[in-house]
Amino acid sequence: MVLIWTQFGVKNKNVNCKVRVVHRDDSSSSNSSSSGESSRSDQEVPCLSIKPVGKDFYKLLGVPADASEDDIKKAYRRMALKFHPDKNSDPDAEDKFKEIAEAYEILTDPKKRAIYDQYGEEGLKNGNSTSMAGHGNAHRSGFQGDARATFSTFFHGSESFDIFFGSDVDSSSSGGGSGSDDDAFNPFSRFAFTQGGGEGGRRGRRRRLQGQAVVHDLLVSLEEVFSGCTKHVKISRSRLNPDGRSLRSEDKVLDVVVKKGWRAGTKITFPREGDETPNNTPADLTFVLRDKKHMQYKRDGSNIVYTAKITLKEALCGCTVNVPTLDNRMMPLPSSDIIKPGSVRRLRGEGLPLPRTPAQRGDLLVEFQVLFPDRIPPQSREIIKHSLAKC
Repeated sequence: MVLIWTQFGVKNKNVNCKVRVVHRDDSSSSNSSSSGESSRSDQEVPCLSIKPVGKDFYKLLGVPADASEDDIKKAYRRMALKFHPDKNSDPDAEDKFKEIAEAYEILTDPKKRAIYDQYGEEGLKNGNSTSMAGHGNAHRSGFQGDARATFSTFFHGSESFDIFFGSDVDSSSSGGGSGSDDDAFNPFSRFAFTQGGGEGGRRGRRRRLQGQAVVHDLLVSLEEVFSGCTKHVKISRSRLNPDGRSLRSEDKVLDVVVKKGWRAGTKITFPREGDETPNNTPADLTFVLRDKKHMQYKRDGSNIVYTAKITLKEALCGCTVNVPTLDNRMMPLPSSDIIKPGSVRRLRGEGLPLPRTPAQRGDLLVEFQVLFPDRIPPQSREIIKHSLAKC
């Protein structure tokens, strides 16, 4: 007899083939035999069942082998929520959770799924074989991912597991009202629709609100405001880990640019550089400029005030005062008139740059402080009386 057979690919399930048996002596009578006789001469013999070695990822997710990507995502969402170790206390829940993540990663990757459908899990592990040279070395040594990271990525780095399980997610299946089996495991079914899209066409999920802005004072000297500067500020902030629950502390150096002439109270904001919590997205970080106390000047907007201390003699008889400037020059300020205590002289354009037009500058105000003697000798007192008799 002659065996006629055909070899074909296997799509990850048991396949029974048919073998037709043809006897040599059938050829002489094949033209005259009836259809009934012919059907009896053709025998269908089941061949051995072909079963790929390895895990059945479709069975793990509870979907058929021809499931669409959306069906796979829906199944992963349901199963991952059901077997997440933080929710499910069964001893084997964590292993199941990892297997579900592995199945999801493989079946939502078109290249890996094509290899798996044709060669099974062993085909993924032996990705460097000749028969799979066109597919690369995907999954050479099994699933190497992080199931919790897969979970967090699927739910868009969702804030805290408490948001998914703040109340019993199975309550919708036991209480009143209508709802599908999907809703029983859908963490978003308890929240109002807030934003569309998302993995697997999820319903709206509760958005995290942004945390309250963190405000810090930033001290700057008048010289730094005069020239402009960049302050390098090291901050320590909290950040959410991929599991969506725990926090880590991380340091970062921010470059705070202070432009010429910026006034005290100016705010410099770094969006989303502040602390993050399971319930809040990263807060903004704001620096508020504050003037350092200066040894020589006081600030008055874009003007600076310098106090010149002179003696009573200089105040009455005239003098020349050398006034220091912010750019390290000395400006002589002569006066032949009587200088009264608290009087002010103005040196134009020697102050701070104007914030909106840095090429222009405010003024340097010289405020005079007259130093009076603690005592006057009797003879000097009589001379002063005589000299000032008509004043």
